Amino acid sequence: MIKAVQAAIGLGLLCFAATQAAVAATDISKLPRVKQELVPPPAVPKHDQVVKGGPRVVEVRLETKEVLMEVAPGANVWALTFNGSVPAPLIVVHEGDYVELTLVNPKESTLAHNVDFHASTGALGGAGLTLVQPGEEVVLRWKAVKPGVFVYHCAPGGTMIPFHVISGMNGAVMVLPRDGLKDAEGKPYRYDRAYYIGEQDYYLPQDDKGNFKKYDSPAAGMHEMLELSKGLIPTHVVFNGAVGAITGDNALSAKVGEKVLFIHSQANRPSYPHLIGGHADLYWVGGSFSDTPLTSQETWFVPAGSAVAAAYEFHQPGLYVYLSHNLIEAVLMGAALHMNVEGEWDDDMMTQVKAPDSFDAEAAMDH
Repeated sequence: MIKAVQAAIGLGLLCFAATQAAVAATDISKLPRVKQELVPPPAVPKHDQVVKGGPRVVEVRLETKEVLMEVAPGANVWALTFNGSVPAPLIVVHEGDYVELTLVNPKESTLAHNVDFHASTGALGGAGLTLVQPGEEVVLRWKAVKPGVFVYHCAPGGTMIPFHVISGMNGAVMVLPRDGLKDAEGKPYRYDRAYYIGEQDYYLPQDDKGNFKKYDSPAAGMHEMLELSKGLIPTHVVFNGAVGAITGDNALSAKVGEKVLFIHSQANRPSYPHLIGGHADLYWVGGSFSDTPLTSQETWFVPAGSAVAAAYEFHQPGLYVYLSHNLIEAVLMGAALHMNVEGEWDDDMMTQVKAPDSFDAEAAMDH
């Protein structure tokens, strides 16, 4: 019996040693390095949908910026941002890659900042290893082992966590499978365009006359903003930082026949995206690329603190509206964007059989 136990322990130690050897086998210094140029959303970084060869180290740089931004006419917020945008930039890597983040907190900042990557494994998502005071920078490396789309956000601890998130300090990471996306039948799926929509809820205090208050610094409005947020009723729910941010000259674009991938994140509340006049041909529930996507969805779900992906091939030209189908939040609070699609109209898909004309109720009753 003792010999059996000793043999089992020995085998266990050998397995442990083998595991340690396997873990230690990756020599980061020998991996190819790629610097990813991050871009303001809704744009996404240039990337390959399919990659060959082994893992790479993808270098990204995020700089914390505290920026006074206009959410809507008469309403401003001290936005806490990564790289100056709400949401923060999308980061794109492939399964097995290493993300090497340089996080910079300029000396002009008034607050400490860090990053919690929902895509990572260990140490509070990196939050415990990235806390930087004004004038400091830190480098964190983590391995992308789960394919999908994931939120990242600032999480300095305590009440600072919700304050930084509702002040705009959140973004997303897309971890693509190395052989690319698959449709519901397991066949390769390639998209022609990709857009990143970051949904943001704001809680902006008002004075007794209903005017939105202005503050001299982020910390000056923190207490009133957090007290207001306890009611769980935002004053604004917007896409990409402000009401109407993705409309007019900033509207998204596509062409008939193109397949468009939408990445949608909400770091704090659930959301219900809907494309008026279209669908989600494919919807990766919970943002997981490991799972088979659902098909033909009219509205899809973004759980609080997550990102999801949905894809659609456009069949008709015209102006599309992509919105949260909580229509109160879409129409009255700002959670909507526009998309212009070019191409030939297909009457077989939709046509106006009869144009509107005057209607005489009495004449209709006579018939």
